[in-house]
Amino acid sequence: MSPRMLLSVALLLASALSAYPLGAAQATGFSIQQVELHEQAGQILLNARTTLAFSPVALEALDHGVPLTLVFHAQLRRVGSWIWEDSLLDDQWRCIIRYRPLSERYEVYRLPGHQRQEFVTRDTAIRALSELTDQLLIARDRLDPKSDYELRLKVSLDIEELPLPLRPTAYLRPSWKLSSGWTTWPVKP
Repeated sequence: MSPRMLLSVALLLASALSAYPLGAAQATGFSIQQVELHEQAGQILLNARTTLAFSPVALEALDHGVPLTLVFHAQLRRVGSWIWEDSLLDDQWRCIIRYRPLSERYEVYRLPGHQRQEFVTRDTAIRALSELTDQLLIARDRLDPKSDYELRLKVSLDIEELPLPLRPTAYLRPSWKLSSGWTTWPVKP
C-alpha cells in the first residue's frame, strides 16, 4: 500500500472516530434494576439488583488501590403522606470495594461489620457489589394492612469517603458524581 493510500485511510479512520465522543461505547452511571420484598420471621427483607457502571476515572482509581464507598439509601413512606410526616424507614447501607495490589484481589465489604468477599476480577467484584440480598428493611407489624406504602431507593458513590487529596477533583468532575437517582416501588403489606 502506498504512503498516500495509508495517509488517506488514517485520515478517514480518524474522522470516523472523532464523530463519537470518547467513552461513548461504555455508558456510565448507576441504576436500580429490580426490587423484591419478602417476609421472614416477622421481618420484611429487601433484595435489590442494581447496575453499577463506574466511570473510567473511578475504575482507574480503584485499580490503583483507592477504595470506593457506595451508599444504598432507602426510605419507606405511606402513599399520600404529607411531606412533614416521618418516614417509617430512612436508612443507609454502605458497601466498599477496594483492590489489593499485593494479593491482586478485589475485596467487597458490607458495613457495618468486617465480613468481606474476595474476587479475582474487577467485574465479578462489581457484580457482587451490585446485589443486595436479604437486607433487613422493617418489622412487619409496623405496617398498617389497610395502607399502601412506597419504597424509595437509590445508590450513589460517596465522594466524602475518598482520600482527601482526591476529593476536590471528585467534587468538580462529573465522572465522579455517580448516582442512580430515586426509584419508587410500591409496597403492599
